[in-house]
Amino acid sequence: MASSVPSVQDVSDPVVGAARYDAVPPLMDSLLHDVRNPLNALAIHLEVLSEKLKGESGQVPATQEKNLKAMREQIARVDSLLKLFSDFIVFRGAGPSGDAPLSDATGKALDVLGHESRRRRLQVTRTIEPDVQARMEDTTELGFFLVQVLMRAFQRAESGSTVVVAVRAEGPRAVLEVVDGSSAPERATDTVAALTLRAAQLGIEVAIQAGTCRLVFPRA
Repeated sequence: MASSVPSVQDVSDPVVGAARYDAVPPLMDSLLHDVRNPLNALAIHLEVLSEKLKGESGQVPATQEKNLKAMREQIARVDSLLKLFSDFIVFRGAGPSGDAPLSDATGKALDVLGHESRRRRLQVTRTIEPDVQARMEDTTELGFFLVQVLMRAFQRAESGSTVVVAVRAEGPRAVLEVVDGSSAPERATDTVAALTLRAAQLGIEVAIQAGTCRLVFPRA
C-alpha cells in the first residue's frame, strides 16, 4: 500500500508557499501590536526616569542624558523598522494610483535589507537622486518591486563584491537600476518571472540582463 505521508519535496509546493504567505499579514499586524505596546511603555518610563534624574538642579546629569538619548534613539529605531518591514513585506490589496516616492522608498528598502547585504558581505553603493517620483497604477506595489530587485541582486552577487543601486530621472521617466556585477546564469528565475508579470500588469518597463536589472516608470 502506498504511503500517505507527503514527501520532502512537497514543502516547496506553490499551494504550501501561498498558505505560508497568507499567514504573514495577520502575523505582522500582531507583531506590530505586541511589540509597539511595550515600546510605548518603555518610552513613557524613560521620560519618568528622566524627570526623576533632574533632581533639584532641574537638569539631567550630562552622563545620564547621553544614555537616555541613546535609549530614545533605539526605541525609535525599532518602531521605525517594524513599520518598514510591514510596508515592504505585507501586500494588503490594490492601492491608489499616483506618484510614489522612488528615491525615498529605495533608501528605506536598503535599510530594511541592510542585514541581508551585510550577512552576504556585500558592499552597497547608493547613487540615488533625491525626490524622484514614479507614476504608478498601484503605489502600494513599489515595495514589491524594490524588495524583489534588491534580493535578486544580493543572491547573485559574490561575497565581497559591490552592488550598485541607482535611482535617477531621465526626462519623462524614473529609472531604478541595480547592478550586481555577476555574469553567472540566472538563479532567481521565479523572481524574474514575477517581476516581469507584475511590471506588465502595471505598465512598467523591465529589462533584466545578466548582472543588471532596470525598471523604468513613467513620471508625472
